Order: sequence, then C-alpha cells, then structure tokens
Amino acid sequence: MEIINEPKITELEERTVACVSFVGNYVGKVEVFAELFGKLGNWAGPKQLIGPNTLFMSAYYDDPGVTPPEELKLDACMTIDDDVEVEGEIKKQKLPGGKYVVMHAELTGAEEYGPAWEYIVEWLMQNNLEMDMSRASYEIYLNDPEEHPEKHHILDICMPVK
Repeated sequence: MEIINEPKITELEERTVACVSFVGNYVGKVEVFAELFGKLGNWAGPKQLIGPNTLFMSAYYDDPGVTPPEELKLDACMTIDDDVEVEGEIKKQKLPGGKYVVMHAELTGAEEYGPAWEYIVEWLMQNNLEMDMSRASYEIYLNDPEEHPEKHHILDICMPVK
C-alpha cells in the first residue's frame, strides 16, 4: 500500500449519484463490487451517462468492526446530472458534502482496502478528530485496476469528520 498523500481535511461538495444498494457482508468480496458496478454500468452505458468526469464510488454506512457482517450497508455509486431519471434497482440520491478527511492511496490489490481504512482511522485519532457517523464514508475510484500495468487500485478514501 502506498499512501500517495498523507490524509488531509478537505471540504467536499454534495454530489448527485445513481446507486445500487447492497446489504450483507462485502468485506474482501470482490465479486460483490463487480456485480454492483456491473449493474450500474449496464444501466448507464446504453444511456451514454459515463463520461470523462464521471466518478465511480462506494458509499459505506457502517463500521465493519462494530456492525454484524450480514447487516453492513453499501451503495455502489456513480455521479450523474441532477436531471437524470433512474428506474428499477438503480436509485438516485445526494451524497452529502462537508468536512472530510481525504487520503489519496495506491493499493496493490483488494486485500489492502482494510489496512488503508485502518490507517485513516489511526490518523483521525492521532489528530483528535471525531468521525461524523451521520454521513457516509466513501471511496472514489480514480482508475480501473484492470487497465493499470500492475493492476493497482488508485483511489481517494473519504471519511466525514465533525
């Protein structure tokens, strides 16, 4: 795992997203994410909603260290314009903005997501910051690991703080 930038406090803007929800144990289960993002892509692709500025992200609502695995909630999301219509299991919502700790990281594989989140939590505690549990934490994916020469995952991890 390479921390490209140390975590820093950033004001993030609110984003309108289309999302597919999942409840259950997603920890370390690459296939769950593949299926969710597959559904999003299958919906958005024919509508030509995926452009150079589209962000793909996962929004998390629970702490896997506290919440039972079968109750964990996750939304696989992509940014859309406010006027885009959704249907079926594709939902539309606003991801809240505000004060977040953002860490830019390059992970060599899916197994490094857990340690990356642990790193940002430790950084929060060292800096006497408190997580804001009323807003989702999320990952913003900045590349397609399949297209990276070494299959690295480049992302921003965003954790809301009070």
